[in-house]
Amino acid sequence: VQLQASGGGLVQAGGSLRLSCAASGSTFSNYAMGWYRQAPGKQRELVAAISSGGNTNYADSVKGRFTISRDNAKNTVYLQMNSLKPEDTAVYYCNTDLLLLRLWDLSHFGSWGQGTLVTVSS
Repeated sequence: VQLQASGGGLVQAGGSLRLSCAASGSTFSNYAMGWYRQAPGKQRELVAAISSGGNTNYADSVKGRFTISRDNAKNTVYLQMNSLKPEDTAVYYCNTDLLLLRLWDLSHFGSWGQGTLVTVSS
């Protein structure tokens, strides 16, 4: 599966952004999808995940502010980010696996697509 993340930008604290991740090359609807981020000097982390059936999971740091969704007809997964904080500043990536649980094991991913930079100013 090839992935392309987009939608990042510069936003003031309290603002919103919607990220998109377009997938191609396989049967998108069969795959669980995850949004990750990597802030400067920090490890990459999973912030939101969605199963093939639409069940969602979030990191505690983004619960109530971020919403992950998917449109299987468009082979796209979204991350709606509201009430953004300066600590949300990071490069955001998407990735995928057939098994939802494996999204938490970042070490097993062989490759990462190009991320999209989100900068939140205070």
